[in-house]
Amino acid sequence: MELKYGFISADDHVQEHPEVWTKRMSKEKWGDRIPHVAKQADGTECWMIDGKKADMRGVALAGAAMPDRAREPQRWADVPKAAYVPGERLTAMNVDGVDYSVLYPTVAGRAGEAFGTIEDPELELACSQAYNDWLIDEWAAVSPRFVPQCIIPLAPPEAAAKEIRRAVGRGHRGVVMPSVPMMLRKLPHINEAVYDPIWAACQELDVPVCFHSGASREIQFPPYQGFTTEVAAALEAITRPVSSVLIVANFLYSQILHRFPKLKVVFSETSLAWCAYELELADHQFERQRINTEGYDLTPSQLFKRNCHMVGWFDTTGMKTRQHIGLNSILWSTNFPLGTSTWPESRKSIARCFDGVPDAERKQVLVDNTAKLYKL
Repeated sequence: MELKYGFISADDHVQEHPEVWTKRMSKEKWGDRIPHVAKQADGTECWMIDGKKADMRGVALAGAAMPDRAREPQRWADVPKAAYVPGERLTAMNVDGVDYSVLYPTVAGRAGEAFGTIEDPELELACSQAYNDWLIDEWAAVSPRFVPQCIIPLAPPEAAAKEIRRAVGRGHRGVVMPSVPMMLRKLPHINEAVYDPIWAACQELDVPVCFHSGASREIQFPPYQGFTTEVAAALEAITRPVSSVLIVANFLYSQILHRFPKLKVVFSETSLAWCAYELELADHQFERQRINTEGYDLTPSQLFKRNCHMVGWFDTTGMKTRQHIGLNSILWSTNFPLGTSTWPESRKSIARCFDGVPDAERKQVLVDNTAKLYKL
């Protein structure tokens, strides 16, 4: 691993271009159910998935690279190339001082949730496989600085586990899946043992399973209808990361990590500071309820520090609580090209957030933890 800047971004997004699925899936078999860009009556464009309009505020999520980062592009011709062209992305990374970038999807859902709503398991698998192959063929093949992560179908879990093995065999280094499958369609709760083949595959292959915030609007506060588009977007940007409070709490008590003690979990685009509070509260309640007498051999905070990681990108207060969260559990990102990204001033943001942090601890968060997790 070669470093020029001393920063590995643990959470960035690729913007899938209009031919990702249309060129890789059978038109004869799937027809217009294939994810594709469609023109709307008002002249704007949108993504269609399985015959339904995707839940996106534009034809791409690339606010950080737009002239007005509060507005998403409404036509593909207006999408900044840094969002979807690998060579242009490398230039954007150089501008921001980023050595490596861990990639999450966009059209498929920040957490893969858009495909998680597809009722047809065969179509869901085909869409996931097309994305996974495209990310290797058109991004990872361009530069080792891109760290690819696969997405998976939610059902049946055996098919998901098989796709994990196939995708990791092709070069994927992480697995992205929605944290609340039961909120996307009629599926078992994520704590059910039916998902054990997924956890087992990730543990065996030593790749992290990554739960990006925003997996379901049901766990976010709905914006007031009287808000402007910009204010509604700002509210979503605030409520989406902290909605992971519920996801982290569930994992601390679910016993998934007791059954799979070597499974690594990443909670992405979460921010950090609230995690210190949550771990303290979880331990407090753990002792009050005497849960340690019910088959839990570790406190929630011990379990978290052994298995889990959080991702920050603007959090001065998060770094001040780093010892409570656990230094080994903190990753850092730019969140490019989303509107909340610190790009192109991530160096300034890092300088502010890491002011007074010892060099060794700074390096651990900005480089070492992510490099170890993804075996760079």
